[in-house]
Amino acid sequence: MDLNSPLFDRIRIKPSCDEPRETKGPVCEHPSCKADGQYRAPKGRDHEGQYWRFCLEHVREYNASYNYFAGMSDSAVAAYQKDATIGHRPTWTMGVNAAGKTEGAGAGEGRDWAYFDPLGVLRGEDFRQGRQRRQPAEPRKPRYTGAVRRALDVLGLDETAEGPAIKAQYKVLVKQFHPDANGGDRSFEDRLRDIIKAHDVLKTAGLC
Repeated sequence: MDLNSPLFDRIRIKPSCDEPRETKGPVCEHPSCKADGQYRAPKGRDHEGQYWRFCLEHVREYNASYNYFAGMSDSAVAAYQKDATIGHRPTWTMGVNAAGKTEGAGAGEGRDWAYFDPLGVLRGEDFRQGRQRRQPAEPRKPRYTGAVRRALDVLGLDETAEGPAIKAQYKVLVKQFHPDANGGDRSFEDRLRDIIKAHDVLKTAGLC
């Protein structure tokens, strides 16, 4: 047998388990394990974002027994689950600015409501009781047809005139332009006829 044969150079022997191996990455953090720590495992509550490094065998063992809520009471677990529905973010009562509220101040003080709530939707009870009471809306003016508006114009009235005012104005104009009030002068008959016709239009519309 030729011991100098190149065939012997290609024979590889499996290393012993007791012999240390060279690793390219982190080593498994399980005690007495020197394998590659290729797998991450979370360290648990209050250590979010931190991980152990384990080999495949030990990461499976760790995950099988992992419990994030270990050591927490039932009430604490329930509170945590409730906060999880809002992403563990702080919340405030509607209309209350926690950042701008100072001790002894009313709800919403420190907030520029004209910018944050121009319509007054989010203001608290103090606002509804008169602190920044909104002005009452102006009553809508009635809208009439063209014939009604012309009839009111004949009587010298605007669209806000109501029944008593219309009747009073009609009596004044009839008395003013009637021939008996002008010594029998009938030159105002056309004007009087327009006044009577306008009154009839307004009466038909239910305004007087």
